[in-house]
Amino acid sequence: MTQEHQGGGRGWSAARKGVWSRLRFTSLRLRLVVVFGLVALTAAVSASGIAYWLNRESVLTRTQDAVLRAFEQEMQNRAGALPEHPTQDELQRTAGQMANSSQRFTVLLVAENPEGQTVYGSSGGLNSFSLGDVPESLREAVSERQKITSNNKYPHHLYWQRIVEDDTPYLVAGTELIGGGTTGYMLKSLEPEAKDLGSLAWSLGIATGLALIGSALLAHAAATTVLKPVQRLGTAARRLGEGKLDTRLRVSGTDELADLSRTFNKAAEALEKRVADMAARDEASRRFVADMSHELRTPLTAITAVTEVLEEELEFEGGGIDPMIQPAVRLVVSETRRLNDLVENLMEVTRFDAGTARLVLDDVDVADQITACIDARAWLDAVELDAARGIHARIDPRRLDVILANLIGNALKHGGSPVRVSVREEPGDDGDASGGSVVIRVRDHGPGIPEEVLPHVFDRFYKASASRPRSEGSGLGLSIALENAHIHGGEITAANSPEGGAVFTLWLPRDVSAAESGEKSGDAGDEGAEGDA
Repeated sequence: MTQEHQGGGRGWSAARKGVWSRLRFTSLRLRLVVVFGLVALTAAVSASGIAYWLNRESVLTRTQDAVLRAFEQEMQNRAGALPEHPTQDELQRTAGQMANSSQRFTVLLVAENPEGQTVYGSSGGLNSFSLGDVPESLREAVSERQKITSNNKYPHHLYWQRIVEDDTPYLVAGTELIGGGTTGYMLKSLEPEAKDLGSLAWSLGIATGLALIGSALLAHAAATTVLKPVQRLGTAARRLGEGKLDTRLRVSGTDELADLSRTFNKAAEALEKRVADMAARDEASRRFVADMSHELRTPLTAITAVTEVLEEELEFEGGGIDPMIQPAVRLVVSETRRLNDLVENLMEVTRFDAGTARLVLDDVDVADQITACIDARAWLDAVELDAARGIHARIDPRRLDVILANLIGNALKHGGSPVRVSVREEPGDDGDASGGSVVIRVRDHGPGIPEEVLPHVFDRFYKASASRPRSEGSGLGLSIALENAHIHGGEITAANSPEGGAVFTLWLPRDVSAAESGEKSGDAGDEGAEGDA
């Protein structure tokens, strides 16, 4: 794949992620659009339905009334002129004349001829419109004789009904001449009106769709206007959470969102000032510790040299030190060593806090490194080692030695013998052993760590018992070990073994990435600049 194609693929992927991101973070926008759409849809459908119903009734009623008036008039004028017992030819001729009216309907006339037989006359022929096409209920209503009352002056009336045949609507009407004689039926197709109503329905549907689209666009515009300040506020809050404390919002207007933006700016300004003050105090504190440690090293060097001489005198039989002051000399020697270790630890902690600690990576055999650590401190008799040779890792040997010395020394000092150190390797996620990690466990057989102490074992200057303020350690060893693990990209955990005793587990990657190594090396340059200053 060419670089150009790769860039296009990355651009498409970024655009797609941006769309999904907007969909995820604009749920309020989507809800506004949906609500606007539902309101517009309800209003449009209601208005369209009412308009369609009113127009439908108006069109059908107007057409129906015109047809019925024309049919009634034709029955009075032409059918009323027929004799009481017309012939079929007379009925046929009269039906044709009635059908030629302005409304163009089909007519069926029914009467008895002079011989007393029922005869029919249809304007479209005997097979086009017959008595079977007329609903039975309509025929019964037409033939039924009404009682003459003050409100009803005629025994027969005009009746009509709408029917549908072959998906075509029709209007059917019928009446009987007053005084008896001919009965007439009319059939009128309402298909033109149905087509007009269908066109009206389509028009109203299109109008409803356009109203829905317009409401969606309006809702989107309104949501953009309303939510854009909220989005800017969310973006500013994320930037503030990422540590960009100089983030501010542009304030315009006097509405509630403008007040919210002003409040945010004030809060961000106060937070920036507070963090700057805390950073300045923290920097001053670190500088004080670093300067103090540097200043202490010079007199400590001289004191250490003197204590070494005193220690040699103590070991020399027949030396010149009075036996009465030997305990005091031994105390001075031990406390000087403790003070020296404390200063070194403080300087190491200062480097970690300042971010100037660096890694010097090398390929080491983990088992050999652990053996060297134990041997250098004369712990061979007190430590059991379960580590196969050949497990290599690219790490900083000096920092691994610091970690192991603290973990094993802590187990020997506060736990119970024997102390067991085991090593195993874990493959990476892809199954490749070279990309995995090394796991080192240090377990003792003592009483274990109290549950209330476990969360604090890596805290600086933390001691499990307040009654032992003067212990051999400084309270920084496990904290320094954890920092050394972190600088490798690893971790240390503390727990109690089910079989008894405490277990410290160290995870280290088999190969610290070049990026991490380069970052720490760059920080080391800052350390030199700070020292020169």
